[in-house]
Amino acid sequence: MKLTYHGHSVVCIETNGKKIIIDPFIKGNSQTNLDFNDLKVDVILLTHGHNDHVGDTVELAKKNQATVVAPFELATYLGWQGVTVHPMHLGGSHQFNFGKVKFTQSFHGSAYVEEENKKIVYTGMPAGILLSAEGKTIFHAGDTALFSDMKLIGERNNIDVAFLPIGDNFTMGPEDAAIAATWLRAKIVIPIHYNTFPVIEQDPKAFIALLAPGVEGRVLTSGETMDL
Repeated sequence: MKLTYHGHSVVCIETNGKKIIIDPFIKGNSQTNLDFNDLKVDVILLTHGHNDHVGDTVELAKKNQATVVAPFELATYLGWQGVTVHPMHLGGSHQFNFGKVKFTQSFHGSAYVEEENKKIVYTGMPAGILLSAEGKTIFHAGDTALFSDMKLIGERNNIDVAFLPIGDNFTMGPEDAAIAATWLRAKIVIPIHYNTFPVIEQDPKAFIALLAPGVEGRVLTSGETMDL
């Protein structure tokens, strides 16, 4: 299994012969190394409906004939735009040909903003994602505040890598994310959702320094890959 971080909350996972991308915010993402025109994926996983997470999903899915897996309301909204979707919801899991996906709760919002129409489209509940494949479990927290049920997620899942937002303002800041890392019991913690906009500027190495003894933190630069 290969994990690659591509700036903001964009994560690519290559497993079981499939390429999966989470929250493909590419165009307009100051932190990404990706070229949209060269990007090929089989599956798109979405945590919630905010524009900086849905990103280029519709165009990317159509270009690659990729399936979008998302919470029900968001999947429905995207399906109306001609995208192949697999709707799910919090607490539910499904075994796909690339691995098992389960959506967890997240404390955040979820709505897509249509700027040209000055319209906000409600897209259901926000979520975190547990992806299990090749005997490994990856947790992508999406956008979230710290919440105590992260302890339960950690108790019930043997998490190998957790991607946690640290940007503050819209999500957990570094201090809360460090607590989340302890509660989740992940073997490796990787910070995401920072430095894309001035209001979420953070030093990821300072976050790593906040982690409790025994919690391994790793900073991935945009485009950097790790094997698991």
